[in-house]
Amino acid sequence: MSAAPHEPVASQSPSLPDILSPAFAADPYGAYRIMRESAPLIRHEATNSYIVSRYEDVERVFKDRAGEFTTDNYDWQIEPVHGRTILQLSGREHAVRRALVAPAFRGTDLQEKFLPVVERNARELIDAFRHTGEADLVGAFATRFPVLVIADMLGLDRADHERFHGWYTTVIAFLGNLTGDPEVAAAGERTRREFAEYMIPVIRRRRNAPGDDLLSTLCAAEVDGVRMSDEDIKAFCSLLLAAGGETTDKAIASVFANLLTHPEQLAAVREDRTLIDRAFAETLRHTPPVHMIMRQTAREVELSGGTVPAGATVTCLIGSANRDESRYEAPDRFDIFRSDLTSTTAFSAAADHLAFALGRHFCVGALLARTEVETGVNQLLDAMPDLRLADGFTPTEHGVFTRGPRSLPVRFTPVAA
Repeated sequence: MSAAPHEPVASQSPSLPDILSPAFAADPYGAYRIMRESAPLIRHEATNSYIVSRYEDVERVFKDRAGEFTTDNYDWQIEPVHGRTILQLSGREHAVRRALVAPAFRGTDLQEKFLPVVERNARELIDAFRHTGEADLVGAFATRFPVLVIADMLGLDRADHERFHGWYTTVIAFLGNLTGDPEVAAAGERTRREFAEYMIPVIRRRRNAPGDDLLSTLCAAEVDGVRMSDEDIKAFCSLLLAAGGETTDKAIASVFANLLTHPEQLAAVREDRTLIDRAFAETLRHTPPVHMIMRQTAREVELSGGTVPAGATVTCLIGSANRDESRYEAPDRFDIFRSDLTSTTAFSAAADHLAFALGRHFCVGALLARTEVETGVNQLLDAMPDLRLADGFTPTEHGVFTRGPRSLPVRFTPVAA
């Protein structure tokens, strides 16, 4: 079907898939294809947003070279659970806050201070099941690994891991609450209060008695005479726990789901570990952990398929853009050797996939995620050289806002820890 040149297609059209439908949740990729071809701009009534699905449009929104798009939507989308975060800032205020937090996630700090934390947590988790000959890589490893790493990086009590896991699960449910379920919303706001009650006293103690951890670094960080307030730090830790936990959890699970269902590519990675970067980059393109990110228009904007008014929410379908036929050859094929994806820039703001967003709000934790995936894949393949899917199991993705396998049962030859 077609719409008038400057008029978005309405979501009520019976020929269009609905992003809130069970059929979409079961397999969004076919729906994405229909959107890209027939309705690159959809006025979606239920979410009160404009949905964009083509690579060129999502890239334009994220890069925002003309100052057309803002993160003002985060005032209602994430502030109720995190408080006011760096994602909501712009201009100099954003630049200063990002300069305060970014050094911990790259270069010397990442390699010297936090790589040992990543390696230790991966090793301890794997040692707990490597002797058994079987495991669910999601439950036994992927969901626990990034949360433990973040808790250790911040110098928080490891005994509170289950609380962290519960908090980030609730926050992710809030962010993905596209239907506006009031119970999910209330649980998210309750988590904000609980996390603040937990974190603010810890932050104050760390200001008085700093250690060699990320929380102490955040407390002491200063740029142009500006320091982060207790509330700034709490909000950033909340964001880090949710964004760093959920996305890396699903990325690790998806890397293995993709490799285990493509044995020849798994064999290549096992033989040449430098291919892990390629496997991760292609997973971010093919099955990204975050399928949609929202922005808000600063003024009326013309996109493929029509015009978006000023002040409107724009839902950017990363999962669709990353499979755009105009950008990638055979986009539905998982191929770590594809020539149209550059692994050397895949974890930087010059990435040619959209899973980490782009522009000034490019994911600050991209290199940490790369370090976690590289470490996890290496250690699992070292400990379990014959790692394979359980007989008869086919991995399936779940979720709409974020997406990944819920379980990944594997078999391997037991090895003593």
